[in-house]
Amino acid sequence: MDIKVLRYFLALAREESITAAAQYLHLTQPTLSRQLSELEQELGKTLFIRGSRKITLTEDGIRLRKRAEEILELVKKTKQEFQTSAELISGNIFIGCGETHAVELIAQVIKDLHSEHPNINIHIYSGDADEVTEQIDKGLLDFGLLIGADNISKYDSLLLPAKDTWGVLMRKDSPLATKDTISPQDLWDLPLIFSKQKEVDKRLTHWLKRDLEKLNVIATYNLIYNASLMVEKNLGYALSLDKLINTTGDSLLCFKPLSPPLTVDINLVCKRYQVFSKAAELFLQRIKQVFTHIDDA
Repeated sequence: MDIKVLRYFLALAREESITAAAQYLHLTQPTLSRQLSELEQELGKTLFIRGSRKITLTEDGIRLRKRAEEILELVKKTKQEFQTSAELISGNIFIGCGETHAVELIAQVIKDLHSEHPNINIHIYSGDADEVTEQIDKGLLDFGLLIGADNISKYDSLLLPAKDTWGVLMRKDSPLATKDTISPQDLWDLPLIFSKQKEVDKRLTHWLKRDLEKLNVIATYNLIYNASLMVEKNLGYALSLDKLINTTGDSLLCFKPLSPPLTVDINLVCKRYQVFSKAAELFLQRIKQVFTHIDDA
């Protein structure tokens, strides 16, 4: 499969027109049509539905678009790593993060690193643990910041000197807002908004002492900000981590920790036997130095 043809495929998927895609690529229409027909023959799949007004992707075409974008991003990342000057430390570092206040711990490292090496660029990918580990496995991320993940044994990991605390995000006018902490029984009959991660579900249902199907889960989220908007509209109570949503001042929301407490570790992970760029290797060295110093203090 030719990288060039994948670029042609993505151009047509974006433009939805042979004419427009050919103009964008500076190709003749017959040349582009032939290349894409050969791609369909190579894969043995129909990738496009050729309508009278526009071209749309089939189900197989949608799947290939996702893979093609990942392949081309990995090619770009690889080229950048090999084009880095031997004398100058530069390049890109790709970090995936769940929603956690622990991002503050690495933000200072990133700032100091960039001050010393201004040609290093940091790219943050926000997603839950499932999404971040998928991107790490595909080589699209160098590092991942995972919160309470149980499946980190296949990665090299560094335990950070911080923990996140689970609790309930609710409206300040909620009947539960007068309580200092929230017990499992408080939530059994209430409309709940859960994280969509399977490992989180297991941890929370164990704490709640109820199977998921016996709880009134009305919605799921992967970004707590979106869940907080549903809570503001009084749709339910969101089980979330502390310090992610501002509940001070004029906010309609408040956060109440769980009782018994439920806390989770935070780990920085990467693929085992990963060959890092010079920039990523330097970042990892700095992270280890900073947190070793904190542990020894």
